[in-house]
Amino acid sequence: MINQNAGKIAPKEILENIPKLVASYYTNEPDVAHSSQKVSFGTSGHRGKSSNNSFNENHIFAITQAVCEYRLQEGITGTLFIGKDTHALSTPAELSALQVCVANGVRCKIAKNNGYTPTPLISFTVLEANKNSEILSDGIVITPSHNPPSDGGFKYNCTNGGPADTNVTTIIENRANEILQNNLEAVKKVSLQVALQSELVEEFDFITPYVKSLSKIIDMEAIKNANLKIGVDPLGGSGIAVYEKINEIYGLGLDIVNSYVDPTFSFMSCDHDGKIRMDCSSPYAMASLIALKDKYDIAFANDPDFDRHGIVTPTHGLMNPNHYLCVAIWYLFSYRMSWNTNLKIGKTLVSSSMIDRVVESIGKKVYEVPVGFKWFVDGLFDGSLGFGGEESAGASFLRFDGSVWSTDKDGIILNLLGAEITAKLGKNPAQIYAEFEEQFGVAFYERIDAVATKEEKEKLKNLSPNDITSKTLASEEIVGIFTNASGNDAKIGGLKVTTANGWFAARPSGTEDVYKIYAESFVSKEHLKLIQKEAKEIVLLSIS
Repeated sequence: MINQNAGKIAPKEILENIPKLVASYYTNEPDVAHSSQKVSFGTSGHRGKSSNNSFNENHIFAITQAVCEYRLQEGITGTLFIGKDTHALSTPAELSALQVCVANGVRCKIAKNNGYTPTPLISFTVLEANKNSEILSDGIVITPSHNPPSDGGFKYNCTNGGPADTNVTTIIENRANEILQNNLEAVKKVSLQVALQSELVEEFDFITPYVKSLSKIIDMEAIKNANLKIGVDPLGGSGIAVYEKINEIYGLGLDIVNSYVDPTFSFMSCDHDGKIRMDCSSPYAMASLIALKDKYDIAFANDPDFDRHGIVTPTHGLMNPNHYLCVAIWYLFSYRMSWNTNLKIGKTLVSSSMIDRVVESIGKKVYEVPVGFKWFVDGLFDGSLGFGGEESAGASFLRFDGSVWSTDKDGIILNLLGAEITAKLGKNPAQIYAEFEEQFGVAFYERIDAVATKEEKEKLKNLSPNDITSKTLASEEIVGIFTNASGNDAKIGGLKVTTANGWFAARPSGTEDVYKIYAESFVSKEHLKLIQKEAKEIVLLSIS
């Protein structure tokens, strides 16, 4: 059900009480006897709220100590690059982390002037630092992504620049919870004053090297020469200064709206449920920029840590993330002439099958993985994947010469790619996707939730194809049942069922008593609803 405030500027009464939120970070103490208060690394780090004891100073002390111990164990002795976004809890978490890092003798670099650093800039910086060095560096990104202003998040990026894989996060998570269990006895920390004055902490310009290098991955000259009118909404996030620097260096004349930081994010339009959520793939959260669509040839936005992209065109408004992924893939593999012809295209198994149809049409191969960008890191790092993208509007790709750019999601280059496409082809990405629909059919895609107990979710997580007895789905023969991804054979943590003209995937939620059903039909909306209905029946039968 859509909330009455969806798409409207957030009313003052729902704005976050920032002093209370920050006070809770320092005063509330988690009790690891409650699972909801433990350190838990999901698909993108530990996330929580200070008000319910799931993101507090003790969590950050414990996680950072665990990261320092992991670095020591792995012989990682280079710089730890630390970035943060504009959520209210990000700066307190950065300060807590520095206290522990300095006590452990870890050299850190943070943004100048208490500034903010987008996720892709941390990945880019780590890769650049390690390119010709035997002493390896790594990174921490402090962000809860697009989540509400009340939330905090903390993520570790390895020496390959990408989000740590499950093996690494399990080590860090288990050790952090052990530290919490033992009342932080293992935590080494100095006072905040000592940390900030330490020679181990250095301010660093993350922005200029990244922006200067953009010409190695995006045709910035073509964008400038096209004299496009481009609108940018940073959604009050960490990359405002990045777009300002792009204007300074490349002279694109980007029109930047909401170019200020407000930890309440009071300028945001409410999301579908009436909450403030900086989701650049939501038409409700993006209502303000969509209202300006006729003013620009193309416009775009990012979430607070800038790892996601949102594309707005005058012809179609906000593009569905799946639709833009299709266009980006088609364009890159058609126009990046220096790329190796054997490069594969990474997609998550819950992304649209339109991608598969587009990829087949250009003679390339799909590399399908479970949900989570971490599955693309190795392929982007070694240059075997030209592109890696997920349905939630996050992607990255290689430079013009086929070398690695970032191994984490980069919403900046995806947005600029949309401008390059428009500049060079004379039509925007939404118009190109409309041509795909004429050629390959219309895809009807939706994600819904279904109720499930903890026990049922656990069963769903551990299903095997033999547990599915159904032979048909929405009157079509089932042609594939997967509990492991077809690309890398990694466990899905759920189930995917496919037919000739449709599919569904079911995965348990990590935080709620529900499971997520992703479904798609190339027949009709009614066929999609039938797939969703029968998906629930198939799942219920298999976990009961």
